[in-house]
Amino acid sequence: MSRFWKVALIVIAVIVVGAVGFRLLHKPSGDTAQQNGQGQGKDQGKGNDTPVPVTAELVVKQDVPVYLTALGTVQALNTVTVNPQISGQLLSINFKEGQEVKKGDLLAQIDPRSFQAAYDQASAKQQQDEAQLATAQSTLKRNTALVEKGYVAALDMDTFRNNVGQLSATVAADRASVRSSKVQLDYTRIISPIDGVAGIRNVDPGNVVTTTTAVVTLTQIHPVYVQFNLPEQNLEIVRAAAAGDSTALEVIALDRADAHTIADDGVLKVIDNQIDTTTGTFKLRSQFSNAKSDLWPGQFVNVRLKVHTVNGGLVIPAQAVQRGPDGDYVYLVQADQTVKMQSVKITGEVGDSHVMIGSGLSLNQQVVTEGQFRLKPGSKVKTLKPGEVPTVPTTAELDQAKKQGGGRRGGH
Repeated sequence: MSRFWKVALIVIAVIVVGAVGFRLLHKPSGDTAQQNGQGQGKDQGKGNDTPVPVTAELVVKQDVPVYLTALGTVQALNTVTVNPQISGQLLSINFKEGQEVKKGDLLAQIDPRSFQAAYDQASAKQQQDEAQLATAQSTLKRNTALVEKGYVAALDMDTFRNNVGQLSATVAADRASVRSSKVQLDYTRIISPIDGVAGIRNVDPGNVVTTTTAVVTLTQIHPVYVQFNLPEQNLEIVRAAAAGDSTALEVIALDRADAHTIADDGVLKVIDNQIDTTTGTFKLRSQFSNAKSDLWPGQFVNVRLKVHTVNGGLVIPAQAVQRGPDGDYVYLVQADQTVKMQSVKITGEVGDSHVMIGSGLSLNQQVVTEGQFRLKPGSKVKTLKPGEVPTVPTTAELDQAKKQGGGRRGGH
C-alpha cells in the first residue's frame, strides 16, 4: 500500500473517533433530564399555589328604591301665542327675545290715536246726555210741587217723567260706549298674559298688524312639565303606588346619557285615563319646580319614577357581576381563601355603581370586584380592600425567595 493511502486512512480514523467522542461527552444523562422535569413541575406547582391579589367587597343590606324608567319630553306649563286684539300700526316692541317677562308687562304698542279719539268722543257724548238728564230731573222735581197747586197739568207730568227715563237710558248707553272705547284703547297696549320666556318675535315695528298676526310666543317654565310613557304592564304598579294620590310619587330627570341628574324634585301629577292601543303604553305627566331653568321645553330627558322601596335589599358593586353563557355570576370568596363561580340574579340598579341581588348571595359574603380576569374556579386569592394595593415584599421575603430559587437551580 502506498504511503498516501496510509495517511488518508489514519486521518479518516481520527475524524470518526473524534466525532464519537464528542457525542458521548455532550449527551445528557437520563437522571439529569428527569431531575430537570421534576424541578420544573415543582416550580409550576408552587406558582399555582401563589395567592392572586384581588379587590373584594362585602354583600351589604340597605333600603333600595325601585324605579321605572322611560324617555320623557319637557313641556311648558303654559304656552301662549300673543296676538293683537285690534288692528293698527305697530309702534314699538318692548321686550327682548329670550327675556323672562312677568304677567302684565308691556310687550308691544299699537298706534292709539284713533282709539283715543273714539274714547274721547264717547266720553263727551256721555257728559252731554248726563247734563240733559240732570235738567230733565230738575224739571220733573219742580213741576211735581206745582201740580198739587193746579199750575201744571197731570198730562204734562207724564211727559216729564218719560223724558227723565229716556235720558237715563241714553246715559246708560253712553257709559257702555265709553267702556267699550276704553277697552279698545287699552288693546293698543299688548301686555303679557302670563309669566314666561319670550320667544323670537314674528313682526317688526312699523308693520300694520291684525288680530291674526302672531307677535310672539310665551312659554311658562316655572314650573315645567315632563311627559313620558310607560308600558301598559306597569299600569297596576303605578296605580297601586299612587294609591289615589299620584303626587306622592317622586320623579327624577336625567340627561340623555344617564350621566347626571338634571332635576330631582319632580312629582307625578297625572296618570292618563286610557292606554294607547297602537303602542300599548299610557301617558304620565310629572311636574318640576325648575327654579334654575335646567329643563327646557322640547328637551328629551330620561325619567325615573319611584314606585316603592325594598327594605333590606342585598347590594353589591355592579363591577362584581360577570356575564357568562349561563347568565350572570360573581366570584365568591370562600372561607379557605379560594374562589368559586356563583350564579346570581339581578333585580334592580342601585344608583350608578351598585346592583341589588335577588338570589345567589347572602349578607356579609365577599365577592371579587377587581382582578377577575386572573381567576378561575378554585384559585387561591389574597383579598384587598377597595383602593388598597399589594404590599411591597420585605428584604427577608426577597432573601427567602432567592434561597428557594437557588435550591431549584441546584436540582438541575
